Amino acid sequence: MTKLLLSVHVLAAILVIGPIAVAASLFPRYARQAADDAGRAAGVAALLHRICRGYTVVGIAVPVFGIATGAQLGVLTDPWLIISLVLTAIAAVILAMGILPGQKRMLGAAQDLLATATRLTMLTGIFNVLWAIVVVLMIVRPGSTTGA
Repeated sequence: MTKLLLSVHVLAAILVIGPIAVAASLFPRYARQAADDAGRAAGVAALLHRICRGYTVVGIAVPVFGIATGAQLGVLTDPWLIISLVLTAIAAVILAMGILPGQKRMLGAAQDLLATATRLTMLTGIFNVLWAIVVVLMIVRPGSTTGA
């Protein structure tokens, strides 16, 4: 059962968080282009926002299966897992409270697009770095007996 839970957790992380990271990273560029010329760039920006929004809903599977895997392994109180969960929660808040609303504002042609795009780029960078740290923690697992 543990192998199944871990497999679903890892697959969900790759197939859900990866597209959010890429789409969120590309969004500011296309949204700025759409403000100058509402051609193809506007459609791409709207698609990238839909990807981020849609995958966010499915993204809950990553921590759910991660916690289930941790419970099966008996490591829920290990510091590396607690830190990973906290970082995951912070990344989720950044996505839900910063990135998605910022994208929506840019799609609505809000004023000061450059400042919004700059802020989105920064938030997306932080979001991606948090996930990179979580991945490292999942692999290194301080105190692990696997030799990693």
